[in-house]
Amino acid sequence: MEKAQEWFNYGIELAKEFGPKLITAILIYIIGSWVIKRITGATRKVMSKSKYEESLQRFLLNLISWALKVFLIIVVISRLGVDVTTFAAVIAAAGLAIGFALQGSLSNFAGGVLLMIFRPYKIGDLIEAQGVLGAVKEIEIFTTKLITPENKLAIVPNGAMANGNIINYTAEGTMRVDTTIGIGYGEDIKNAKEVLLAVLTSNPKVLQDPPPSVNVSELADSSVNFAVRPFCRPEDYWDVYFGTLENCKLALDKAGIEIPFPHQVEIQKQG
Repeated sequence: MEKAQEWFNYGIELAKEFGPKLITAILIYIIGSWVIKRITGATRKVMSKSKYEESLQRFLLNLISWALKVFLIIVVISRLGVDVTTFAAVIAAAGLAIGFALQGSLSNFAGGVLLMIFRPYKIGDLIEAQGVLGAVKEIEIFTTKLITPENKLAIVPNGAMANGNIINYTAEGTMRVDTTIGIGYGEDIKNAKEVLLAVLTSNPKVLQDPPPSVNVSELADSSVNFAVRPFCRPEDYWDVYFGTLENCKLALDKAGIEIPFPHQVEIQKQG
């Protein structure tokens, strides 16, 4: 009974000593989290009014949010009575070990900073990098998120993005659509060119500046091939690509111009 009383009294003493600190630390964390949300929200509004680029906004907001959260955690820990100097030394030592273990993550962070500085692409751009083609959905601290033409989410590390080749199809504002259309050797080349060019100029999604072009590109085994090259906006690429193939076929059929195809000749044995 006396032992239980001793433990109870010990618990009371601990509660008196650490209870106020714990309650204060919890209040600091709750209020601090609210303040961080307000600061990031206000920063977002300022950036929007200043017309910061969306990708830069998100990156900086993530960076500010993480920095404030780390500061808040340090304040909370110090309020609990932990020596911040000792804590900082422990964090530094642990950080060194973690740094060696997470070299890839640090490289990705550095890559994210470089992407924000040099800005080879922004949110909404159609790019090809690290073997992935897609529209940029988000540029985060460590990764870049792309939406592929198949509507799949691709997450690519920023370290690889910053150190690899990047093709930005949106940067110039226009894209050239390359297709090949073949006609028979017996057909009129000039007439076929006029028919194909008319298909391109009649498509409202095909740009007239730069103008579309139709040129003989190859004298193949069974066809005369044309390089049919319209220009369009990046967001219209696939509509123009598929539409060009379909409409060129329909137009050539209507004009009576043959598109070569493999013929099978049946040979009968004579007994």
